Amino acid sequence: MFHTNRWAAAFVALAGEDARALACLNALVPPVKAISGALFGHAASRQLEMLLKESAEAAGFSGTGAQYAIRFIALLVEKNRFGHIDSILLAIEEMFDRQSGVPDVILESAAPLDGAFREEAARRIAALYGTEKINLKTRLIPELLGGYRLRSGGFYIDASLRGQIEELKSGLEAAYITPSAGV
Repeated sequence: MFHTNRWAAAFVALAGEDARALACLNALVPPVKAISGALFGHAASRQLEMLLKESAEAAGFSGTGAQYAIRFIALLVEKNRFGHIDSILLAIEEMFDRQSGVPDVILESAAPLDGAFREEAARRIAALYGTEKINLKTRLIPELLGGYRLRSGGFYIDASLRGQIEELKSGLEAAYITPSAGV
């Protein structure tokens, strides 16, 4: 059994309130995901650690926050747990948000959002939370085909075209009754 929150809590405990550590972690994950083939074990994690250090420095990350992010990714690789990185990142972001007291909201869309829509969405979501400030993060996910998905903690709205197609498909599959043999 994998314990996402334990891994996330370990990173947050080390990083403290250093948001640059999380930013560095977010910046270093995509290049590691792009590596094809099996990547686990102590030797792989050591080689990866050296490459990540160079990548972090090239991206302008240095100091203890960058070291925590690099070592955390290397440890996940060493323990063959890097496949869980997306759920770990979400848990880490939630923990950082709780520390800061500002809710974190992720708005995923199929197409880039214009500034006016982003500002209006942030204003309305903040009003729903009863706060003046939220941390609105946007992610571009072309697989949604259209519309958007909204995530915040345990709150989730899927208003994407892909979500509507999946819901329609599930409804049709549930309504279809397979004829029995011999009837």
